[in-house]
Amino acid sequence: MKNSIIVLLVVFLAWSCKKDDDDGGNAPVKVAIRPLDEVAAENDAEIRRYLETHFYNYTDFENPPSDFDFKIKLDTIDGENIDKTPLIEQVESKTVNVSSNEFLLDTDEKDIPHKYYYLVVRENGEGEKSFPTIADSTFLRYEGRLLDGKVFDAVNAGGTWFDLPTFQFPGKAGNRAFRGVGEGMVNFKPGGGIIEHDDGTYTVEDYGIGMIILPSGLGTFNGRRGIISPYSPLIFTIDLLVVIETDHDGDGIPSIDEDSNKDGILYNDDTDGDDIPDYLDADS
Repeated sequence: MKNSIIVLLVVFLAWSCKKDDDDGGNAPVKVAIRPLDEVAAENDAEIRRYLETHFYNYTDFENPPSDFDFKIKLDTIDGENIDKTPLIEQVESKTVNVSSNEFLLDTDEKDIPHKYYYLVVRENGEGEKSFPTIADSTFLRYEGRLLDGKVFDAVNAGGTWFDLPTFQFPGKAGNRAFRGVGEGMVNFKPGGGIIEHDDGTYTVEDYGIGMIILPSGLGTFNGRRGIISPYSPLIFTIDLLVVIETDHDGDGIPSIDEDSNKDGILYNDDTDGDDIPDYLDADS
């Protein structure tokens, strides 16, 4: 198990360096800017309509078939599915304030409420596995799609590392956007344990399974990335495998404890005024 964790850490470090050096050509193409509050209200109406008219395969999770892959599948409530429970009756929501400077916009909008929805499908209830914080590193599988079901990105095999703070401030984090992914991840627990196999592969038991539905202000907002159009709400299905409490600058203080103003954002804490966030600054 120790070897597996070491392997995961090495993969994480390699992934982090690659993302720092190359954004993979995924920088968004910008379009005309609309007010954050206007788009947030419009997106919330779109998302609620989706939740009212769609369901997930909850019966498979309640009574798993022998060949079940434990993947969330979404479908429209219609025809033979007319009696299914809509997602709107199963999801929970949280509100995150978003300001226009997060997207390096010229407008002056501050702390505009954005509601996202999340669904916890499976949670590891054993032991003391805790939820990740916004400052942690997570190893997961995921699938990102639009409300029309088209998939724009996915890691369905193995897994990938997400360093959650890098999602917080697109303008300062390689323009990665998708802040809502980091915000939403804190609602899921990781798996129970890593099992090594004789062939060198590994599996994670009882990993967390869930879904996040984001307004565009917690996604790419007015950016266009591949098939993601500007101002598009997004859906992410998540398999959360591993969480590592992270000390990004190696100063012995967990990064979450360097959020000195306790606002849940790490980029605006700079106690020594050197333009390096405290969680990345060992001298702070």
